[in-house]
Amino acid sequence: MNDLTLTQLVLVLLIFVWSGFVRTGLGFGGAMMSLPLLLLVDNRPLVYLPIIGVHLLIFSMLTVWQNNRTHITAEKKPSTVDWAYLKKSLKIMIIPKLIGVAGLLTIPANIVSAIIFCIISVYAITYILNKPFKSSHPFSDGIFLSLGAYISGTSLIGAPLIMTVYMMHVAREKLRDTLFVLWFILVSIKMVAFIITGVDLQWQAHLWLLPATAIGHYFGLKFHARLTAADPVIFYRVIGSALLVVSAFGLVSVY
Repeated sequence: MNDLTLTQLVLVLLIFVWSGFVRTGLGFGGAMMSLPLLLLVDNRPLVYLPIIGVHLLIFSMLTVWQNNRTHITAEKKPSTVDWAYLKKSLKIMIIPKLIGVAGLLTIPANIVSAIIFCIISVYAITYILNKPFKSSHPFSDGIFLSLGAYISGTSLIGAPLIMTVYMMHVAREKLRDTLFVLWFILVSIKMVAFIITGVDLQWQAHLWLLPATAIGHYFGLKFHARLTAADPVIFYRVIGSALLVVSAFGLVSVY
């Protein structure tokens, strides 16, 4: 990144502030809503993917740890993570994730991306209209989770598809932190693949981009606190709107 101009460096820094805010405020979409902007500034995805991955590992675990600290009286607070559903869903996702990381299947990326973003858009609109789908078919949930895990292994666009399933099964007050633990596990697998294949993890860039993400993270915490305290209809409309924006970003990048 030493070859970037001052203007490009400032833009990259602001985009990482944005990614930290989105990731912490909503629990998803930090990478999806920042990577397209980063590539407009500097079209080198393998430079930014490791940085985004490390930031997600750090700030997701920091947030979950803060929310689950014990009181001084040693009385434990209720967990903010739905461990039961997390374990259940991971059993479905782990193999597709590994296949995606290994790249053992060849699926045209533009076709898969377009289908996924169209599905997500439909889900998002139902939440905006306060008429969400009530899935009574675990099989369809399994398909969405498997596809989302596979795509997250090959790229960064699987999270919104996984999010649509989690929204139906995890209480809203536990949704973000449960997703954070899930992203930590899935991104850890991706980072191991980067290390094995010799991808530069851009450690020097973290010295100035970590503080930028921390600023976004701080304001994201404030936003999320207000969001979860709001009326459930408002909560799901905001999440639905974010999913729709993410889908729009994705469809534009595809075409």
